[in-house]
Amino acid sequence: MSTIVEPPGDSTPTAAFERMTGHAWAVLLVLCGTVFLEGLDVAMMGVALPSMRADLDLSTSALQWVVSAYVLGYGGFVLLGGRAADLFGRRRMFLLWLAVFIGFSGLGGLATDGWMLIVARFMTGVAAGFLTPASLSIITTSFAPGELRNRALLVYGGIGAGGFTLGMVAGGLLTTAGWRWVFFAPVLFASLLMVFALRFLTEGGATPMRGPRGFDAAGALTMTGGMLFLVLGVVRAPGAPEC
Repeated sequence: MSTIVEPPGDSTPTAAFERMTGHAWAVLLVLCGTVFLEGLDVAMMGVALPSMRADLDLSTSALQWVVSAYVLGYGGFVLLGGRAADLFGRRRMFLLWLAVFIGFSGLGGLATDGWMLIVARFMTGVAAGFLTPASLSIITTSFAPGELRNRALLVYGGIGAGGFTLGMVAGGLLTTAGWRWVFFAPVLFASLLMVFALRFLTEGGATPMRGPRGFDAAGALTMTGGMLFLVLGVVRAPGAPEC
């Protein structure tokens, strides 16, 4: 594997991988594992909702927010996640938010009340909103443009779709053992991804953006707030009274 070299006067590093070596496949599969995990996590949750409601005596509105909180967190922070990956380092952001995902998914599995589930789902959504752009950014900077990068993105998208497809089946099987396993299983899977990410994701595949590093905090908060309210409007629209 060649290392990333910064050409004089050029802020764009060359790709780390020019062909699909064993290391390249390992990096790609770690990144694909996160999008598979996100799809799996979302799909499994729908299957487990009736069991959660029965066990924790949740109201209909609380049950809706268990689902909606994830969408709100993801949709509200995905743009900020992309900027953060460029500024603070793609590998760093990937590992940080994977750890957040693990922590709050575990909190969901230990929940004893509806508000804990809602907080856990919101924060796992936020974590996914940071993980997705970070993983895509690592792909686009690590794999040479053209056929190699196109193949990597195709594998990434296909595995992500597979997570949504298999999530319904996995959710049903796990719910038979207890709805809490719908949270604990992603913790185990994400922890395994963390081990491989620490091993295979190098700084060469996640170099912070060169050049100006200014961060428009007001703009970022405004954009994130706008996205949050937009997603909130979509989430609450079905329950709005008719005029």
